[in-house]
Amino acid sequence: MTEKINNKQNNILKGYNMLLYFAGTMIMFDPSKECIFDFWSKGILKNLPVSSSNPMFLKASSQLHESVSDLTSNIEMMKADYLSLFTGNINPLAPPYESAYKSRNHLKIVKQATVVNEFYKSYGWESKFKDKVAEDHLGVELLFLTLMIEKYLELDDEVCSREMRNEIRRFIDEHLISWIPEWNGKIQEHANTLSYKGIGTLILACIEDIYSIMDQTNKNFN
Repeated sequence: MTEKINNKQNNILKGYNMLLYFAGTMIMFDPSKECIFDFWSKGILKNLPVSSSNPMFLKASSQLHESVSDLTSNIEMMKADYLSLFTGNINPLAPPYESAYKSRNHLKIVKQATVVNEFYKSYGWESKFKDKVAEDHLGVELLFLTLMIEKYLELDDEVCSREMRNEIRRFIDEHLISWIPEWNGKIQEHANTLSYKGIGTLILACIEDIYSIMDQTNKNFN
């Protein structure tokens, strides 16, 4: 792999990491006025840091672009979406937990959270939200994914890089791609703002693209 191609790949991955940080924050925390101002009022979402031919990414880009001028994407409506989709007094409409889609009883929920936590521990990582947010919360899983990508970007040995690519794909396989499509489907069905519809689609698109990028058979990035 030439240095020029390698630098291009690294810049693309940094762009995806920025998007995951943004999306993860919007899933993890109640949207604030500062966040709305930075990403919507300033129009930052009109120019995403990466582009992709993935139809899911194109849809996300369109939804987020339109949300900038969408009257429903104000802080009151977005806060209402956040509460109904992700917290809910009893039953959130789109629970952001892996176990909610892979488990049907309490014992399996506990097991699922333990499984993803074992993955974290294998990298010596502990969530700073431990004991406050479940280990299998989407925001926590996306944060861990960005850290894996950062670790990959620091490697300069091809053997180690190949192994890290495989590990990133394994994490996506085991803990993200199996349930995110269903979760995003609930977002598209129940969200009242284009903002959160776009965020849901963006997360799915980024995961799909990163999984493809980390395919060690891929020699070039589009």
